Amino acid sequence: MRVGIVGGGLAGLAAGHALSQAGVNVELFERSRLLGGRATSFEIDGVEVDNGQHVFLGCCTAFQAFVDDIGFGDSLYVQERFDALVVERGGIASRLRAAPLPAPWHLIASFLRFRLLSLRSKIDVARALAAASGATAERDESFAGWLARHRQGAEAVRVFWTPFFVPALNLPLERMDAREALFTLRTAFLGDAAAARFGFSTVPLAHIAQAAAERIGRVHHSSSVASLELDEDARRVRALVTTKGERVAFDAFVLALTPPQLLALLGDTAPYGLPSLDAFTPAPIVDVHLRYNGAPASFDFAALVGSPVQWVFRKAPGYLVCSMSAADAYLRRTTDELVALAWEEVRASLGLDAALLERGAVTRSPEATFSAPPGMAHPGPATGIENVALAGSWTGTGWPDTMESAVRSGLAAARRIISS
Repeated sequence: MRVGIVGGGLAGLAAGHALSQAGVNVELFERSRLLGGRATSFEIDGVEVDNGQHVFLGCCTAFQAFVDDIGFGDSLYVQERFDALVVERGGIASRLRAAPLPAPWHLIASFLRFRLLSLRSKIDVARALAAASGATAERDESFAGWLARHRQGAEAVRVFWTPFFVPALNLPLERMDAREALFTLRTAFLGDAAAARFGFSTVPLAHIAQAAAERIGRVHHSSSVASLELDEDARRVRALVTTKGERVAFDAFVLALTPPQLLALLGDTAPYGLPSLDAFTPAPIVDVHLRYNGAPASFDFAALVGSPVQWVFRKAPGYLVCSMSAADAYLRRTTDELVALAWEEVRASLGLDAALLERGAVTRSPEATFSAPPGMAHPGPATGIENVALAGSWTGTGWPDTMESAVRSGLAAARRIISS
């Protein structure tokens, strides 16, 4: 059996690895010279950096298993237990830290001591958390609407819900599907005490992508696919045609592309039974890399309240990455402006007044994630063409658009191809 995969992001790599393990002859076509898609890395001023601070949680089991399976499990850093420093501008700080107790009791003690919320707001948040364990959302409801319906005041939204959920789903609360937010809340905070632990790769993500590619039969870099050739009955795809005019026939195909890429490839999505791909809109993430001379930061991860920088990660002594999610307002600012903004936010919040900034860099991901309007269904791996499967972090895996969703979608597409 020969399978052609279009797209070399995590979804396509996960599908290719799973199919190769099943004895399938796989060829993967990636239009870029880099593998990893929206989770890759490249050099800036001689230093290799990721195209954004990609974070996973302890509950992201498929992603961790995939990385471990390709031999890079030791490169993943995961907190021993959930521990987040939450800071308001001016340095007023408090910690949310898991205790060695089963969920949801593991966060009760630190939540009661949490200094940035008043007693009234703590009661509001506790009420919403209790409701979330069994509540459902209205079909077209945003998370902002759900929070308002559960009487969350301005302080609770600003200090608790915004710092954790805007970065997690890369959307403003008003555009966030309440069902996806509730899934994240239940999965990360209410299900398992180890689920909310933060993790990230300690090696550039392109190295993980390359390791996965080496376990796939053949990988074509810088090779764009222009079209798919259907048979006379429009029931099966016979071949793909590259932009160089090469026609390559396969028994089956996995399309692991973003919605705009998929729309450009297919043109007419009707034969494939796909919904309107125009409804999926991109959301940007901007990351500012700060290297400084001074005392090392005393935290792994900090959430900043009321700041354009929502999360700050300590990647190494003297190296911080500042992540700005739902960053439409900052995407087109200059590098100097963004570095100055992030450094000022870090110094004002995290006690680095004596530190000296040595170097700053910016990575921008205009299409970091894709979302559909609240209530809209996401397509699964099956399509209207019997030998074509769909993959991608934006597809219907049950997870938001994340690295975990990308891997799950690739595995689902591989299962679909094998079963059909």
